[in-house]
Amino acid sequence: MLKQPLVVNKINTQPSFPLYINAASASRLHYRSEFLFSNQINTQPSLLKGKKRVRIGSARRCIKAVMASARGKLPQNNVTFKATVTIKRTVGGFLSSLLTAGIDGLVDLLGKSLVLELVSAELVPKTNSEKKTIKGSANKCESKDDEVEYVATFVVPAGFGNVGAILIENGLQNEVFIDNIVLDGSPSGSLHFTCQSWVQSKHDFPGKRVFFADKSYLPSETPSGLRRLREEELVALRGNGKAERKSGERIYDYDVYNDLGNPDSSTDLIRPVLGGQLHPYPRRCRTGRKPSEKDPLSEERSSSFYVPRDEEFAEVKQTQFTATTLSAGVSAVLQFLDTVLTDQNMGFESYDEIENLYKDGYSLPPSTASNLLQAVVPTLIKAVSDSQVLLFETPEPFQKDRFFWFSDEEFARETLAGVNPYTIQLVKEWPLRSKLDPNVYGSPESAITKEAIEKELNGYNTVEEAIQDKKVFILDYHDFLLPYVSKVRQIEGTTLYGSRTLFFLTAKGTLKPLAIELTRPPINGKPQWKQVFTPTSGTTDIWLWRLAKAHVLAHDSGVHELISHWLTTHGVVEPYVIATYRQLSAMHPIYKLLHPHLRYTLEINALARQILISANGIIEISFSPRKYCMELSSAAYDQQWQFDLQSLPNDLINRGMAVPDPTAPHGIKLAIEDYPFANDGLLIWDAIKEWVTDYVNHYYPNSTLIQSDKELQAWWTEIRTVGHGDKKDAPGWPSLKTPQDLIEIITIIAWSASAHHAAVNFAQYVYGGYFPNRPTIARNKMPTEDPSAEEWERFLSKPDQFLLEGFPSQIQATVVMAILYLLSYHSPDEQYLGQYMEPQFAEDPNIKAAFERFNAKLKEIESVIDSRNSDENLRNRSGAGIVPYELLKPFSGPGVTGKGVPYSVSI
Repeated sequence: MLKQPLVVNKINTQPSFPLYINAASASRLHYRSEFLFSNQINTQPSLLKGKKRVRIGSARRCIKAVMASARGKLPQNNVTFKATVTIKRTVGGFLSSLLTAGIDGLVDLLGKSLVLELVSAELVPKTNSEKKTIKGSANKCESKDDEVEYVATFVVPAGFGNVGAILIENGLQNEVFIDNIVLDGSPSGSLHFTCQSWVQSKHDFPGKRVFFADKSYLPSETPSGLRRLREEELVALRGNGKAERKSGERIYDYDVYNDLGNPDSSTDLIRPVLGGQLHPYPRRCRTGRKPSEKDPLSEERSSSFYVPRDEEFAEVKQTQFTATTLSAGVSAVLQFLDTVLTDQNMGFESYDEIENLYKDGYSLPPSTASNLLQAVVPTLIKAVSDSQVLLFETPEPFQKDRFFWFSDEEFARETLAGVNPYTIQLVKEWPLRSKLDPNVYGSPESAITKEAIEKELNGYNTVEEAIQDKKVFILDYHDFLLPYVSKVRQIEGTTLYGSRTLFFLTAKGTLKPLAIELTRPPINGKPQWKQVFTPTSGTTDIWLWRLAKAHVLAHDSGVHELISHWLTTHGVVEPYVIATYRQLSAMHPIYKLLHPHLRYTLEINALARQILISANGIIEISFSPRKYCMELSSAAYDQQWQFDLQSLPNDLINRGMAVPDPTAPHGIKLAIEDYPFANDGLLIWDAIKEWVTDYVNHYYPNSTLIQSDKELQAWWTEIRTVGHGDKKDAPGWPSLKTPQDLIEIITIIAWSASAHHAAVNFAQYVYGGYFPNRPTIARNKMPTEDPSAEEWERFLSKPDQFLLEGFPSQIQATVVMAILYLLSYHSPDEQYLGQYMEPQFAEDPNIKAAFERFNAKLKEIESVIDSRNSDENLRNRSGAGIVPYELLKPFSGPGVTGKGVPYSVSI
């Protein structure tokens, strides 16, 4: 068979004259059923002058073939297909430099920019071999502000079968971002290929990229002509686990967190490897950099943090949050404060000085620092007359009530409707006891006595009665933090306790703080110290209560950032992303279902390793545990994390915040009826689960299909045994045998990436933007712990100043405020849960209908949440000075809105 498409244009009828066929623009020549001719005969071979000609035999033989075709023995018509390739323009990508733009312009003129090949979904029947692809060069057709269209035409012979995939070779000098391809000309209608992927130049990465049509196939149902490509594409995405990964690659592999430290720079920056028996942790995306010279267990730090090319931020996202943006922003804040502060540990001298951050701000000198600030956090830079100032937006709670942070009611309310609603739990036993080794940590008995709290249990005579009626709740950070107290206290400028905070559920449905217990283990030859503080005593005790509350808030801020936020969304989701790309083909229906939930996660996590959670990064600088922050996160993963408990209903039941109840709307009954996070979260959970159920049942009507799906089984096995390999033998991993198993697994993953993350992320500036409400660090110990006469007198004379001195320093507070603002900010290109239909979902009428029901349900949830926020009986989300609970309203515009549920962990 000739590779060059041919059409018979002119045939000489003289038997002795050779036959020539014009090979310039035609269908492939097949010698049997696919032998195509135009039936136009001419006796003047001179008309072929200047054409490319191929001698194929005598005229007599070819005339017989034409006549046979006319009698209907051979197909007479070929089909012309047109492929329209849409390329998005992005910074750093398409046509990024004048030089390469000039070269690529010439390549465009030559018609060699993009070479496409159509792949048949069918094999050759007799030989069971793949059909030869049909090539076509794409020519630049239309150029718009944000995209360019290339068009290629193909003449497809009868018998080629359905097109199942397209191969692309990028002949340009630059990578290009291909958004989609539409193939027109098929009798069955347009065929869509949702690409949304970077295709590298063949000069940098030789080879062809494959894109499959939007139709989904289980592995066993894959069209025969596509099976090899399906398997080879997965092999390519896995890589070989060797060498350092390069920018532009698309390889997904696992590694431990061995790049948080920087031992080659300083021994003070050595950090333990997270991942393995000593410090269990989820796996991250492998970069393959060479080992550190001073610590062979650690990876060498560099300015480059590899993520697969398709996981990097789009242009609009890059302008908001990149490594450059974040590091420049932090550096700018630090550089600027260096110019105005002589003491890096200097705190704020007054509460008015804190408020000045929102009123007058800091005047920016004409310096590199101020220029960087204006470039990377322009929303925080306000023009005042002819000068520029660093002026923070006033957080919403502070706008409503200047003294909101001082309120015990607000302190309690935020455990149910604030930024960390994941740690409040029901007290089930009394007395409270530690489970830690008493030989190391001292007496296990809590210092909170009945006498200390029973007088505040309205209507109850004893603590036991209140506990039996499920009226007592706790923030319990005692056993979790106590093992780190001694180590943390060796670091200057911070302190730590183990803590317990008790609350009572009032008849109004709100929580009332009862007591705080702070504990220090035996340390430096001193015995265990513990003390209980209550809010109901005299003036001195009230100020001690406020100091104790500041310590608990610092504890809660650390647990929130390191566990509720980073670990249980960012950290645990990353292995799901890696396993999905490695084990599920882009043709797989579960890949298509999960794909929106994977967006940007690897990129934001790489940036976190670079700037936020690294040694001497923002978290270590600003939070109480300092250099032990990530070790604490590892301890939480080891002691607390369990896959099945990531289900919202299971989590609520595990914390005692709900009990199973088949008669209740969501199958559970809440211990606190007005629990805004749980109430709204259950609406979202049920909506996600209903959508996932419809989707999974469509593709897996029986358990046999689940168990025989090799890709799906490999995906789940890899998540458990590799991505979360340190917990592979822990309880809580469901088997994957039935559609119901898969529904629960996918719902947990989707929830973790979307609503769980939204609930703990997008109110960070709302509640932490005025940092006395949620200080990230407590710098001074309680004045009652081994007090000196001078220290005690200083507390008695100026207790408000004593409290202020324990808050974060000016540098710590300002850096955290800037970062919380960035983290709380919705990018203009945010993709919200169920808002817009993925192109792949529209290909199947049943899936399309299911998604439309999902979308309608989420719009209904928006209305329900609005209604709840206007109900004055729901005091945890409505009332004077109260910020309405909108964190789980599904949709939002850009900016710091305090609402909106993106599909993925994208910030």
